[in-house]
Amino acid sequence: MSFYNEITRYNWEEIGEQIYSKTEEDVVKALSKTVLDLSDFQSLISPTAEKYLEQMAQKSREVTQQRFGKCMQMYIPLYLSNSCTNHCVYCGFNHSNQFERTILTEEEVRVEAQAIKKLGFEHILLVSGEDQKQCGSEYLGRMMDELKDDFALISLEAQPLDIDEYEMLIEKKLNTVYVYQETYCEANYKNYHPRGKKSNFRYRLETPDRLGKAGVHKIGLGCLLGLEDWRIDTFFTALHLQYLERTYWKSKYSISFPRLRPHVGAFQPRYETTERDLLQLICAYRLLNPHVEISLSTRERSFFRDNALQLGPTSYSAGSKTNPGGYANKEESLEQFSVNDDRSVNEIADMIHNHGYEVVWKDWDQFMQT
Repeated sequence: MSFYNEITRYNWEEIGEQIYSKTEEDVVKALSKTVLDLSDFQSLISPTAEKYLEQMAQKSREVTQQRFGKCMQMYIPLYLSNSCTNHCVYCGFNHSNQFERTILTEEEVRVEAQAIKKLGFEHILLVSGEDQKQCGSEYLGRMMDELKDDFALISLEAQPLDIDEYEMLIEKKLNTVYVYQETYCEANYKNYHPRGKKSNFRYRLETPDRLGKAGVHKIGLGCLLGLEDWRIDTFFTALHLQYLERTYWKSKYSISFPRLRPHVGAFQPRYETTERDLLQLICAYRLLNPHVEISLSTRERSFFRDNALQLGPTSYSAGSKTNPGGYANKEESLEQFSVNDDRSVNEIADMIHNHGYEVVWKDWDQFMQT
């Protein structure tokens, strides 16, 4: 059994009809509740709820501060490689794109890590293109060996792995794994992932199941906003989250809302997701799940991030580079996508402080994990 068995009980079109048929009465009812179900979530992400966004934002702020206080955790990605064997039509790392691929060595990773440490970060997010042969679990393990003494914990966003591979990486201080389904629409999934291992919808979908079985401390979920109707896709993300919390209750969970950004290639979003849509989504998730962590990355522009700070997110990226060697090396390698908020780490930290929030550079120490 896995989430694949769960998701096949639902029909994509029927879920869309349910969301778009929600009434003002449904939205008001959802806002009056302290414990929401998925039907309430459908109400809060429906077009009808748009006129209630102010009320949603106020309640989301209250719930977030009750659970997390006035703290904002900072994170930063270290891109290990832009080598990828997949052909994702929306990604700059697409195997079909012609450019010189970069895979960092142990020495280069150490130099990048030193530059990141100087910025104040005490934990690290390792990101890599999906190249199983050159950047598989063995390579990732070697990179973690180089970093595990310098950072309190290590997070990973790379190709899906098998259970035994995750168990091996946990021994090397792996704490968190982010794996995004991109879209839960199986009927259209292969249109976006025509070739490569990522074209296997079920294998990717079942990755969080393997993470839960391996005992990863925290699992990050999300879909790529712009591929399919964001309201339907994010419903299935919420369904996935609830399934995982029931099944692998020892793990913690986080949600991200990446929107398509400019990259090498000509793909354009099929479904526009506006900033107002994104804010509605953040608030709806917070009201559905008061304890889930919510990340907001530098994909979004500074004005939006400044104003969304108090309304639901719990972690912000800062100073992000989306190309291997971007922090210390002089030679430029291809970036996965262009960032929107290009302020320095200190500028974003100052912004957070000016909103009356405390910046958290280190969430906890590895020895506290049980």
